[in-house]
Formats: sequence, C-alpha cells, structure tokens
Amino acid sequence: MILSPSDAAIAQAAQALRDGQLVGLPTETVYGLAANAGDDAAVAKIFVAKGRPADHPLIVHVASRDQVPLFAAQVPEFAQRLMDAFWPGPLTLILPRQSGVATASAAGQDSIGLRCPSHSVAQALLQACLPLGVLGVSAPSANRFGRVSPTSAAHVQSELGPDLLILDGGDCDVGIESTIIDCTRGEPVLLRPGHITRVQIEVACGRAVLDKDTPQAVLGQPAPRASGTLESHYAPRAKVRLMSASDIAQKLQALGPHTNNLGLWSAERPASEQGMGAGVLWRQQATTAEQAAHDLFGVLRDLDARGVSQIWVQLPPDTPEWEGVRDRLQRAAA
Repeated sequence: MILSPSDAAIAQAAQALRDGQLVGLPTETVYGLAANAGDDAAVAKIFVAKGRPADHPLIVHVASRDQVPLFAAQVPEFAQRLMDAFWPGPLTLILPRQSGVATASAAGQDSIGLRCPSHSVAQALLQACLPLGVLGVSAPSANRFGRVSPTSAAHVQSELGPDLLILDGGDCDVGIESTIIDCTRGEPVLLRPGHITRVQIEVACGRAVLDKDTPQAVLGQPAPRASGTLESHYAPRAKVRLMSASDIAQKLQALGPHTNNLGLWSAERPASEQGMGAGVLWRQQATTAEQAAHDLFGVLRDLDARGVSQIWVQLPPDTPEWEGVRDRLQRAAA
C-alpha cells in the first residue's frame, strides 16, 4: 500500500521496521527496500523479495553520523572529511565493520556500506526509528535484482506488489544510486560513480581518488564487494543498445520508415527522412548530466512498459559529470 508520508504513516512504517517487516523508502537517489539493519532475519527478507544473491552486500542508511560508530570500527580522516562535505546526501562510504553488527547486510565481509540520505521522508523515518531501537536500515533499490531501479512509489508497487508498505516521497530528485567510495584500504577508491563526481570527492578529501581496477598490489588487498557494481545491472526487459548520434541516424535510415517496437532516447529527434517512423517511440535526452540522471530510469521503465523490443540510447559525453549516467547505461546494455 502506498501511504502519504504523514506523521501517522511514518510512525506506522517505523513500527513495521521494528517488527521485522519491509518498507518501501523514498530517498533522493532511488526508492529503497528497507529492513532493520540490526535484524538479520528481516534483512534476509530483502534478499528473498528482490531475488538478490546473499553474497551481494547492502547499504545501511543512518539518520546522522552519530550512528556511524555503531556500525563502523574506524573512520579514516579522509572519510570524515567526505561526511562533512556530503552528508546528508548521495554518498556511500565503505568502512571497516564492527564485529557482530549488520552481519546479513555485509554479506560475509568485514566492511559495511553506510549512507546518510538527505530526503526529508527518509530522514523522518530514520529519526522515528531511533527510539524503537532501529539504529539503521538496510535499503537496496526496491526492485527485482538486476532490473531498473525505481524512482517513484508507483514503480516500487509495480515491482514488488500491493502488500508492501510504501511511503510516497514523490519522484526522486537525483534519479541514480549514490556514489560509492571504498575507505577500507588507506586511500579513497571509487567503486560506483554517481551524482557526486570524483572531482568533488578529491576536492573534499584532499586526495586523489583511485579507480576500482587499481591493482591489488598498490592497495594491499582486493576491493570489497559493493552494491550495483556487477557488469550487468539496471536492465529493462528490452535490449539496450548504446550508439553515437550518427550511428543512430544511419541505422534508422537503413531500417526505413516502417520500423516497429523501437524505443529511442537521444538528444535530438531524428528527422523523418532519417527513418523516424511511427513505430519509433522517441524520448528526448537532456543535455545536462544532472537532468539526464533524473530521467534515466523513468525513461527505461516507460519504454519497457510500452512493449518495445529494443531501446537505442545516444551515449552521453565521456566527461566527468556524465560518469554516473554512462556507468548505469553501460550496465543496462551489458
């Protein structure tokens, strides 16, 4: 059931989490499927509901940095700087985990991903949970594993059914998942790009951000597993193909005006002489990375719902601000 986020609804959702149930939670990035991070049996329900492998760790959402010591054994100085700069906000930090805490969420690792969301409904729920002994919630995206992430309450309900309690926080502002920085190996390592760019991370923490494929010999140990880093992820049912604008124009022209069941997300609408027939469903791709990120999952879901067999996407610029969007598109096409 979808509930408007009144005080009563938030209290109901907090009690549901206390009782070991799942809740659909709006954040500024995407909607999450939340469970009490301190209740391994409740967290196990997330893996079942999503069809998610049990060795794929979850991110724990906390109300503030006050809860960090409850989950993290230590916080490097550069990670503290990142909290100062970006929390609450769309940044997840992978930190050494307190022994015996959030075991199911960590998926067998000695590290834990922590995030403090900025969405007002998420904050209200996390604050309401604290007096009930729910000190953080594990909340991956509220969709079937590997599929397109939800950015509205209706998306969550369509994925997971009408029985789930979902707080309706409106459409998500950011639209793609948080940036993930590994802070367990002495240097900041970008595991997943997002709204907060690597340049912003470097300015905030005063260090160079290393890539996730930095050799193990440099960092001393392998990277921890993290959410949303599998090669294939965020995928609609339709086949996603990434192309340049010129390739799109050439292929449309070759197919001709009778092309059917094709979705197209590009910056400019192809002309009719390029083969843009009635069987092509076109959606305009924003020219800014921020707006494109906001639109991305909604566009994929919309075209999927309309039954297209393929979705052609104009590959965005290869510049730092577009890194998060390109990452999601490349995984959707994999």
